[in-house]
Order: sequence, then C-alpha cells, then structure tokens
Amino acid sequence: MRGLEIVVVIGVLVLLGGVLAPWLRLPAPLVQLLLGVAVGFVPGLGDVEMPPEVVLFLFLPALLYWESLNTSLREARANVRVIFLSSVVLVLVTATTVALVGHALGLSWPMAWVLGAVLAPTDATAVAAVAGRLPRRQATLLRAESLINDGTALAVYGVAVGIAVGTLEIGAGGIAWRLAWSYVGGIAAGLAVASLAVLVRRRLHDVRLENLVGLLTPFVAYLPAELLGASGVVAVVTAGLALTQIPPTLIPARTRVQSRAFWTLTSYVLNGALFVLIGLELHAVVAGRSASELLAGSAIALLVSLVVVGTRLVWSNSTPYLIRAIDRRPAQRLRRVGFRQRQPLAWAGFRGAVSLAAALAIPATMDGGGPLEGRDLVLLVTFGVIVFTLVVQGLTLPAVVRWAHLPEDSRETEEQRLAQREATRAAMDAMEDRAAELGVPDDVWKQVHADYEEHLRELELKYAVLDGEAEDRDRDSLAALKAARRLRVALLADKRRALAQLRHDRRIDDLVLVRMQNQLDAEEVRLSGPVDDD
Repeated sequence: MRGLEIVVVIGVLVLLGGVLAPWLRLPAPLVQLLLGVAVGFVPGLGDVEMPPEVVLFLFLPALLYWESLNTSLREARANVRVIFLSSVVLVLVTATTVALVGHALGLSWPMAWVLGAVLAPTDATAVAAVAGRLPRRQATLLRAESLINDGTALAVYGVAVGIAVGTLEIGAGGIAWRLAWSYVGGIAAGLAVASLAVLVRRRLHDVRLENLVGLLTPFVAYLPAELLGASGVVAVVTAGLALTQIPPTLIPARTRVQSRAFWTLTSYVLNGALFVLIGLELHAVVAGRSASELLAGSAIALLVSLVVVGTRLVWSNSTPYLIRAIDRRPAQRLRRVGFRQRQPLAWAGFRGAVSLAAALAIPATMDGGGPLEGRDLVLLVTFGVIVFTLVVQGLTLPAVVRWAHLPEDSRETEEQRLAQREATRAAMDAMEDRAAELGVPDDVWKQVHADYEEHLRELELKYAVLDGEAEDRDRDSLAALKAARRLRVALLADKRRALAQLRHDRRIDDLVLVRMQNQLDAEEVRLSGPVDDD
C-alpha cells in the first residue's frame, strides 16, 4: 500500500502546485519542487527515493516523445547548426568545465567527469514550461537542444561511470566511437520504429488500438536503441519528429482528439510528478550527513552552479560571433540577433530530473567491492545545482524575456492565416463534386457552401480587425457573428439541462446522456474554436 499512498500524495501535490503557481506568480515546476521538499518532512515520506530507471525508462521516453511531436521539424532543419552546437558541443564543453572544477575540488578524474556528464544536459521538462513564452524560432532551439542533449550527456556518463567503478577501459577513440554510434544508432532505431508505427496504423481501424500504438511508440523506440548501445533519447526524438511528417489523413480525427487529450494530461502529470519527486529526494540525499558536510557540499554546489550557468552564458554570447566571422552568407545574416535577444536562451539552462536520476544511478561500490569515493559529493552537488537553476533562473527568466524585447514571429501568424483560408477555399471548391458523389441535393450543399462563405468572411473580418484595417461596418459585422456564436454556445447549456432532466425523470438512460453529451461537447469545441494548450 505504501507505493499507492506515495502516488496519491504526489498527485495531490501536482494538483496543488498547479493551483498555487498562478496565485503566487511562480513557475509551476518550482512550486511543485518546494511542495515536495515541504511534504518530505512528514514522517514516512522523507525517505522516498526515486528509482533512477523510472525516470530513464518510463518518464523520459514519454515526455521526450510528446515534446518532439510539438517541435517544428522545419525550424529544426533551418537551425540545425545552432542545435548541433548547443546539444552536442556545448554539452561536451560544460562537462569539461565542470570536470575541471570538480577535480580541483578533490574529486578523482573519473568522478569529476561523472559530475560533468550529470550536469551537462538541460532538462526538457523544465524547458517545456517556458518555451511557450518564446517566439517560434527561440522555442524550437530551446526544445530541440533539451531533447537531444540528453543523448550526448548520457553517452559520456556511461563511459565515465564505467571507468570510475573499474569495469571499463577505453581510450579517446573508443569514446568518440561510442558518441557517434549513440547518434547514428539512435537515429536508425527511431526511423525504423516510426516506419513500423505508420505501417501498423494503416491496418488498424480502432481508435483505442491506434492510440495504443502511439503510447507504445516512444518505449519501443527507446528500449532497442539502449540494448544496442545507442541513444534511446535520440531514437525517441527521431521517431517523434518523423511522425510529425506523416499525412494528416493517415490518422482519423477521432483518434487525434483522443490522443492529444491523453498526452496533454499525461505530460502535465509526469512533469509535475518529477519536480515533486525531486523535492522529496532532498531528504534522502541529505540524510545521515553532518552539518559541516552539508555546508561544504552547499558551497561546492553554489560554485559549480555558477560554473554551469557561466559556461552557458559565455557560450551563448561568443559562438555567434565566431559563426559570423566564418559564415558571411546573406541567409546567415538574416538570422542574426542582438545581445538582448540571445539572453533568454542563454538563461534558460535549467537542470532537472535527468541529472538527478543519473546521479542516483551511480553505483555505490567499485567493481572490486570497495565504496566509490566521491559519490555522495556528486549527489549533493547535483541536487544543489538543480535547485539553484530552478529557483534563480526560473524566477528571473520572465524578467529576462521581457527585457529582451523579442520580436513577434509574424511568419507564424501569416502561415496560420494562410492555412485557414486555403483549407476553407479547398472545401468550397470541392463541395459540388463531393455532393454529387454522395448524392446530396443541390439545396443542401448550397446551404453548406453558404456556411463556408460566412466562415471565410468571418476570417477576413477578424484579420482586418487584428491588422487595424477594418472599417466600422466590418467591426459591427464581426461583432454580430461573434454574438451569434455566443448565443449558440449559451444554448448548449439549455440542451444539457434538458438532458439532465430527462435522465432525472428516468426517460433516458445514462448511456444515452453520455452519447448526447459527447455530441454537445464536440459542437461547443467547434463553436468556441481551438484553445492553445500552452
């Protein structure tokens, strides 16, 4: 029963953190972390320890898959050089700087490299909470970096841990081969699984089974890649990005609606649970350590935190000038941004659950049976860096974003308008032919055509108002259309009350009510328009 009790407590804390965050004007991950720390003082909960494999084999594939499905592959391709530099080279640079500091503070070289690999990657779950505030290009860069850099860091981590415990002897060439294979093998596994998922989906016609395929995809991609010694992280991200390119007609609308609802809720719960668990882990990390050990560990953690943050700041404000000196193409010049505009990405270097899980997964003993020196210090420093980045950077990032004066991405708005117009016009152009195929009477399809014309007119009126080009009569017309839509939405409440009364009078069954309610819900969603999940 203890496991079930912990799950319930974590769920309640995730909910409470989500409720309190807007009221406190704090990032939800930070509030959930603090709640985890506070609840850890409750007897029976302070000894909760998160198995590292839960994060690495359960949480991580699911979260990375959902984030990859919401990442623009086109933008990622356009910025592939920047993404490669930040997700591969910056990870190696960060691991190196942290290893140098760790060794200077007394860690052996293998354990110093373990610490560097643990703290090198940014956290995708924490980054997801802030990416929605950024323009498309910056959000894509941040998401893509956090999705891929885990693969680089975990490859270095595996080598460093193997050397530290005495089970691996490998040279520079072997390390380079492992790093290359982690990407090549991961990409191959991801593409293979994505292709398999498409083949299976083509042969399924059950919403539940299709969504089960979607649920299994990240884990089926992650596990074989890891068993082959490649990067499961890269495999999951590759599979997700590849699946964003399949034709929309392959997956039925009902399947997409159900899938999006499932993944939206699941990713929110998993994200929140991770930060609550990090807070709870604090008590297990500090248990049995003296005040002097904790004070020394905190001082070292603060120093390493400054090194981690400083390395990213220096990198973000130096490599652009190197790129400008090497690449002087006109296309590259158009992508240049000023000092202010670079700072949100430079400051969004949160560390999180992956770092903590990797630190906890470090073996406690050497291959020969003796204790692994430095493991406790790595744990303390890792937790300190996670808290520092979430608290200091998390609290100040909104101010940095405001100070940066990031320009709005007008291309995204224009593309969305183009998509809405062309989709509506395509339906209008095809309506007569489709009506003839289906045997729909002329008066019926012409009425539908008129509805589409009204929808297109409403779009044009809305765009004109947003662009400040509308005349008074256009504003009045748009207001009338919106009023009619509000009336239709309001009338749905009366329909629901009538259905509830019918059930109360036992004139209809509960299942009939549920079916009718689903239809009314779909109608309300259609009338209300799409809602941004972020």
